[in-house]
Amino acid sequence: MARGGQGLARVAVVVRAGAAPLWWCGVLAAGIGLLLPGLTGRRIGVLAGTALFLVTAVVVAYWRRKRYDSLVRAAARASKHDVLQDRAVTVRNWRRGHRWWLLLAFAVAFGSGFAVPAAGGMLLAGAGVGLWWKAARLGRLERAGQALIWVRVDWLGPRAGAPVGKPVRAVRATGVAAGDAAPGGARRH
Repeated sequence: MARGGQGLARVAVVVRAGAAPLWWCGVLAAGIGLLLPGLTGRRIGVLAGTALFLVTAVVVAYWRRKRYDSLVRAAARASKHDVLQDRAVTVRNWRRGHRWWLLLAFAVAFGSGFAVPAAGGMLLAGAGVGLWWKAARLGRLERAGQALIWVRVDWLGPRAGAPVGKPVRAVRATGVAAGDAAPGGARRH
C-alpha cells in the first residue's frame, strides 16, 4: 500500500460471502429437523418455516438498501495505489470472522427442530437467499454504472463483514475489469 493506497474489498463479495454458509447450514438444519416429529408436527413446522424463509429473504435483501444506494451513488474513483483484495481472501476473511456465529446459528436452528421441525433451518436458508438477492442487486447497480464498488478493508470491522457499517464513510469505484470477481461478487469465468 505504497503512496497512501488502501486495501479495498468488493462490497458485493462481502455481502455474498455469507450466503452459501447460511444456505447450507439452513438446508442441513431443516433436513435434520424434518426427521424429528417436534412438538408442533412436521406439517406446521414446514408451513411456519416456509413463511419464515420468505420473510427473512425479503428482509435481508432490503435491509439497509438506502445506505447501499447512497454510498454507490457517491462512490469516488479508486487510486492507482489502492490494493484490490482477491475474492477468495475476502470470502475467507468473512467466513473466519463469522464461523462461531454460523456454528451458533446452526445449533439454534437444529435445536428449534425439536419444537418446530425445519422452521429454524428454513429461516437460516432464507437469510442466505436474501444475501444472494442483495449481491445480485449490487451487481445490477455495478453493471448499470459500469463500475465495481469497493470498500476499505480496515472499515469492514473486526469480523470483516460490515460493508456499510458505521465506520464506512465512502466507497470507491473501479472499472468493471478490475479484480477477480464479476459484478455481483460471483467468480469471474
